[in-house]
Amino acid sequence: MEEPLCLVRNGPDGELSLNPAALEVLRGIRQPVVVVAIAGPYRTGKSFLLNRLAQRRSGFHLGHTVQAETKGIWMWCLPHPCRANTTLVLLDTEGLGDPDKGDSRNDAWIFTLALLLSSTLVYNSTSTIDQQALENLGVVMALMERVRVRAGESGDAAAADFVRFFPGFVWAVRDFVLELSVDGQSVNEDEYLEHVLRLQPGSSRVVQEQNELRRCLRDFFPNRKCFVLPPPAEPEAMKHLEELKEGQLRPRFLQQADAFCRHIWDTAPVKALPGRAAVMGRMLASLAERYVEAIGNSGVLCLESAVMALAAAENTVAVAAAVAEYRRRMERELKLPTASQKELGDAHQRCERRALALFMARVFADKEQRYQLQLMSELEAAKEEFCRRNEAASEERCRAVLQELWRDVERRLDRGEYAVPGGSRRFQEHLGELMEKYHQRPGLGVKAAAVLEKFLREHEVLVRALREADQQLSEYEKKRVASEAAAAAAAAKAAAAAEAVRATEARQEEQRRSLEEQKRQLEKLLWRQQRAMLEEQERVIEHKLREQEALLEEGFEREAEALWEQIRRLEEEKEEMKKPSWIQQALDRLSSAAMLLQSLVQILLSVSQLVIWRK
Repeated sequence: MEEPLCLVRNGPDGELSLNPAALEVLRGIRQPVVVVAIAGPYRTGKSFLLNRLAQRRSGFHLGHTVQAETKGIWMWCLPHPCRANTTLVLLDTEGLGDPDKGDSRNDAWIFTLALLLSSTLVYNSTSTIDQQALENLGVVMALMERVRVRAGESGDAAAADFVRFFPGFVWAVRDFVLELSVDGQSVNEDEYLEHVLRLQPGSSRVVQEQNELRRCLRDFFPNRKCFVLPPPAEPEAMKHLEELKEGQLRPRFLQQADAFCRHIWDTAPVKALPGRAAVMGRMLASLAERYVEAIGNSGVLCLESAVMALAAAENTVAVAAAVAEYRRRMERELKLPTASQKELGDAHQRCERRALALFMARVFADKEQRYQLQLMSELEAAKEEFCRRNEAASEERCRAVLQELWRDVERRLDRGEYAVPGGSRRFQEHLGELMEKYHQRPGLGVKAAAVLEKFLREHEVLVRALREADQQLSEYEKKRVASEAAAAAAAAKAAAAAEAVRATEARQEEQRRSLEEQKRQLEKLLWRQQRAMLEEQERVIEHKLREQEALLEEGFEREAEALWEQIRRLEEEKEEMKKPSWIQQALDRLSSAAMLLQSLVQILLSVSQLVIWRK
């Protein structure tokens, strides 16, 4: 993108809507995205800071009056400056507290969208982190009323799990001119932030409300960072920031701004969903759609519902992409007809393995293996289609060869060479030669015996008529010739039956190998998911333990004890995650469904064979 584009429109009535053009940009990004959103009071220099992250002098519009410039949420997608194959998505939000708007609920939703869409949230404020600055960040409290992790949960229960969905948090304090010190001791920026977030003693309603906000910030954002930046230029030059060259900006500002940008570029993570599913551009677009739709419909966001809806859409696409990959590879590898069913089966295994790997790399939140079973069914159907095409190509090739070889016999028939004494035996000899030449032809494929058997049946009447008309043959010789012809027909029929049995056995072996590959790749995915879930659970537990320790140090024993109940529940969940039984249940579920699918395929094959034999 050469310049930013509005992603979320904020209408005059406060109704939020999405810009289709911006969604199309996101859907075109087939890379993981690092999403950095900036929020804060209006007219505090958010856009200027984002432009530096974009390494551009201009881009997000800078305002120079007391009126807010940015409305809604604006987006800028750029190649990540430090990571290959990664896109940096910058989100500039409408300023909080704009007096011209007069609707704090709208502020809360804009802030909530920025928070939920980002992997790192930058909160931008001015002067110092005082009580007023904290109160400006009170929109966080609205999350407990407006956002749920799971449908039907209370606000308190949801808040305990917010940390799984929330981004990293960076507080950028602009125009900071004070010395960083606490109780006369010099501190760094992070220590300054942690000091500000300490709970205050007292039991008054005001103190409790202030502490509740501090608790929310500490609980929701375990990864916190602070930067203090002095004014970028002299007051008279601030109106022309876009026009100032680097040498005209204050050195201390440049130093701090560079440290801020480096921190974001180096540490801001790829946007991920619970379970560590990396978010691509199209997924970010889908999340935005679902969040805005939920805000408009009910005014309550259910994060798990949004993720599950996204998973359903993404997994459906993953199935389609895997099947398309399978078909492309089969078309490239196969030259029909194949010499045997095994040759086709081997190609199927190779292509299926690649399609499965592609699917496993994209699927997420498929707890019941619904989409893997759908993939298994569609791959089996695609394979059967290739089998039918292979058989059709074989039949066409075999009929063409027989037709070519039969021409010589047909010319002899037309000339009457077989309508003479001894003609019947000569015809039998020529028919034997035809069969020998037929078997010597390459590339007949899997239906060679079946097509030959049908060919012989089609010419039984001619063989019988020549035999009966041959006056040179005695009745005994006619019976002997008839017996030889019947034996040849029986041998051809037996060969066709054996050919069908071999094909059926080959297909059964393909199904067995396919199931083993499906189980192997699923088990690998499940163990990887288990590791990710345990790592995420450990991070949450460690965060809660640190917070509990901080509460004890600050003298808030009752709050620390309440937090211990959350920790105990998280520990129990972790122990359940460690058990391999849920992995085995998933594998058993896949096996049962696969066996049912295989039974259906076998029934269809049996019916197909019955139809062929009746013909």
